[in-house]
Amino acid sequence: VHVTLVPFIAAAHELKTKPTQHSVKELREIGIQPDMLLCRSEQDLPEEVREKIALFCDVSAEAVITARDVASVYEVPLVFAEQGVDEIVLRLLGMEAGPRDLERWAEMVRRMKNPHGEVDIALVGKYVRYEDSYKSLKEALLHGGLAHDLKVNIHWIESDGLAAPGAAAVLADYDGVLVPGGFGQRGVEGMIEAIRFARESRTPYFGICLGMQTMVIEYARNVCGLERAHSTEFDPGTPHRVIYKLRELTGVDEMGGTMRLGAYDCLLEPGSRAHEAYGTTKISERHRHRYEFNRDYEPVLTRHGLRLTGRTPDGVYVEICELPDHPWYLGCQFHPEFKSRPLEPHPLFKAFIGAAAEHRKRRLAAKEAEARQVTHAG
Repeated sequence: VHVTLVPFIAAAHELKTKPTQHSVKELREIGIQPDMLLCRSEQDLPEEVREKIALFCDVSAEAVITARDVASVYEVPLVFAEQGVDEIVLRLLGMEAGPRDLERWAEMVRRMKNPHGEVDIALVGKYVRYEDSYKSLKEALLHGGLAHDLKVNIHWIESDGLAAPGAAAVLADYDGVLVPGGFGQRGVEGMIEAIRFARESRTPYFGICLGMQTMVIEYARNVCGLERAHSTEFDPGTPHRVIYKLRELTGVDEMGGTMRLGAYDCLLEPGSRAHEAYGTTKISERHRHRYEFNRDYEPVLTRHGLRLTGRTPDGVYVEICELPDHPWYLGCQFHPEFKSRPLEPHPLFKAFIGAAAEHRKRRLAAKEAEARQVTHAG
């Protein structure tokens, strides 16, 4: 299977097949004859163009496939199915084709293209200049929106420079705040201010990896009164090490090969928001971190209202923190975005987007009420 480009020259109103012909010629010179051509193009290839490519590339016309530009990558399987790509491949491999069932996938794409509403999510991160840095997060948020027939508008906000009281002005018109993972000190204080805003304004908040750690730091400082509480990653001399290096790394200065990586089990506290989202008390999630919650600070944090609702079965690691008296305020040490799929949105993203939708209703209703008051006063 060979992927080629069939560019459309707007000035000439013509699809050019020469790049494809030349590419196949080069392949033949090294002894490779393609069985199928996936022709990238801005538009569908007319029959005469497909036949021309088939003739000059010695490929059957049915195996010249239009890989046209689409709005979402999730439309690609449907575009290929329309042209029988799966059947052609199986036939070439000498395999029997079973019944094709893309009904759920097609319904998912239809819902994605025809949402019933929308939510605006502020993603406050360190690498937002390059959106693909958060590719898995972006897709997981879209999956969460699909579960509610909502379009998720992601607003990329640079955490570096975000400070009080400016955070409130920047974040006031969003329906949810998400702080993702990251490494290094740059932008951390901006994340903490974004989290403070979400907590105080009762805006749904979702913290992932570093987003959970900064959530703990913010709570320790501003609710528990532990001034200068921090992570030893950013301030080794902090008097309140609420986040510190994994205990098995004590005395280890080398960075290579020192992460807690892969899937680990986690037990959820019954009745917690995490338990409500998952519908079970035992989960398995993927991890990628070097620092952890310091359980020495568990008494003071829980006394002030923070709940630690997810732990490893041996009780060593705290995996989930949340606030029960907040509409939705949850942080997890693991990376749930890695397990989200369009047909199976991750439970936490589904719950977060659901909470954001409810917040949007309240936020817009409050704005309408305020506008009416101004009108009456005038």
